[in-house]
Amino acid sequence: MNARNQRPDPPRGAATYRSGAYTSLLPWQVRERRFPPVGLGRRGLNPDDVYAFLDRVAVDMAAVYAALAESRRETVRITAGLRRWQTDQARACNERDEVQ
Repeated sequence: MNARNQRPDPPRGAATYRSGAYTSLLPWQVRERRFPPVGLGRRGLNPDDVYAFLDRVAVDMAAVYAALAESRRETVRITAGLRRWQTDQARACNERDEVQ
């Protein structure tokens, strides 16, 4: 298997850092991207252009998946907090009813 096709394991909890000048790819940019044909005597597309674009798409996808994972962790945290609060409220209500 080619090293380019292997998927590296991202470090746990690692954030994706980019310069402020980096702009993420938009869906229309991916859809409309065209690659120039290679020079005379060869057929197809320039592999360097294609690999550079695929690397950029992979970076943006990794950022999206990292943001999605963070959003899911936040959802779990908020849901657990809400359940604790509801349990505490129900317990407090039951205690008030028992006192009366």
